[in-house]
Amino acid sequence: MSPSPIVNEKRVPGCATPQGTLRYAARFQGRAAAGYFRETPSGLVLSSIGIGTYLGEPDEETDRGYTAAVTVAVEGGINVIDSAINYRFQRSERSIGTALAQLIAKGYARDEIVLCTKAGFLTTDGEMPREPEEYFSREFLKPGIFRAEDIAAGCHCMAPRYLADQLERSLRNLGVSCIDVFYLHNPETQLAEVSRDEFRGRMREAFAFFESAVSAGKIGAYGLATWNAFREEPKSAGFLSLAEVDAIAREAGGQDHHMRFVQLPLNLAMPEALLRANQVVEGKTMAMVQAARALGVTLMSSASLLQGQLARNLPPYIGAAVGGKNDAERALQFARSVPGVTTALVGMSQPAHARANLEVMTLQPAPRDQFIKLFEPRP
Repeated sequence: MSPSPIVNEKRVPGCATPQGTLRYAARFQGRAAAGYFRETPSGLVLSSIGIGTYLGEPDEETDRGYTAAVTVAVEGGINVIDSAINYRFQRSERSIGTALAQLIAKGYARDEIVLCTKAGFLTTDGEMPREPEEYFSREFLKPGIFRAEDIAAGCHCMAPRYLADQLERSLRNLGVSCIDVFYLHNPETQLAEVSRDEFRGRMREAFAFFESAVSAGKIGAYGLATWNAFREEPKSAGFLSLAEVDAIAREAGGQDHHMRFVQLPLNLAMPEALLRANQVVEGKTMAMVQAARALGVTLMSSASLLQGQLARNLPPYIGAAVGGKNDAERALQFARSVPGVTTALVGMSQPAHARANLEVMTLQPAPRDQFIKLFEPRP
């Protein structure tokens, strides 16, 4: 097995703050259109597009591409950076850590940048070893970080000791003392194997750990990064109720809990969070975007371009409704214009990707009267 990528040993102190993120937005006064920067209920000011770091080979060339892309993105007006410890076997986090060190050397401050990452899936270190079972046994099973019965679907764990281990690794990978948003990654994966009662208990224990990490200053807030959970019909096996998740968070952290973020796919091909009334809050049935607003949860949309599938061959009426010079801009403009979405995430593994996506900074979000035309019957 080849050596793992170099881990960032120095830790940048602090977290994103309302004052710091507002200062960041002020850097782009006169360049960013109205509505490009948005305030969360906790006061953080976020760019309405964020850089994702999911795709790519686990190699040095891709590492360099992501480091350069993150640097260009932050210098250009994107202060939301999204990753997960399992992305490219921890290498995406490390690429971000390298970029962050470079940005701070250039005069950017830690409190201006919103770092988000995720834990839950099993991952190895740097590459896939020849014997993955031996790796997981050595790293996690024998030290008691997880038990065999904690693993669901052969790939997912949300036991508190495992999440604590992953948090420490992510902090080290990113080279920071605090992560702004720490997501439980696709928790609905567990519902294929455990009962609802067992799942609820596991989530409550995970949230209790997250609350302790907030108290320790290691994370600023936490949330759920999902794929199907909030988009499906309530009768579906993997469905999650946001009101129920909020209730679990209140059990773990009280009324002032820190479960403040949800990430889910929302794009032209996957509009369920906007159109499907599958959530109930205080007796009222509503779509996910409305439920999040009612419960004070900040929504981030993932897969804005659906891994490039929405960057071409869009019908002309979409451009007429949302604007943009090309299909990639139009798809991204749709995602960031959805009422209730704070930040639309899009993968950017090269500086050119960041520069292209930053073109939407000059566009105001699509007006509501134009936006609703997308959902009118077509002749």
